[in-house]
Amino acid sequence: MLATMLNIVSVLIGLVTLALGLVAFFPLLGWMNWLVIPIGIVGAAVGALSSSNGGRNLNLVLIVIFALRLSLGGGII
Repeated sequence: MLATMLNIVSVLIGLVTLALGLVAFFPLLGWMNWLVIPIGIVGAAVGALSSSNGGRNLNLVLIVIFALRLSLGGGII
């Protein structure tokens, strides 16, 4: 029961990360990825505690995408 709840919490954290990350895709808002990536890391950690892999995998994919966006922008833009 607790493991299922942790997966749901991880998915919800992933959805918040996705929403904030989509805002960070706009030009000159790339610095927001510095805030979005740690939220995704917390979501992946919570997802790792659950028995299901869905929430963890969602957060890991989002971390990779937003880290790539951050590196393409030079870490700032």
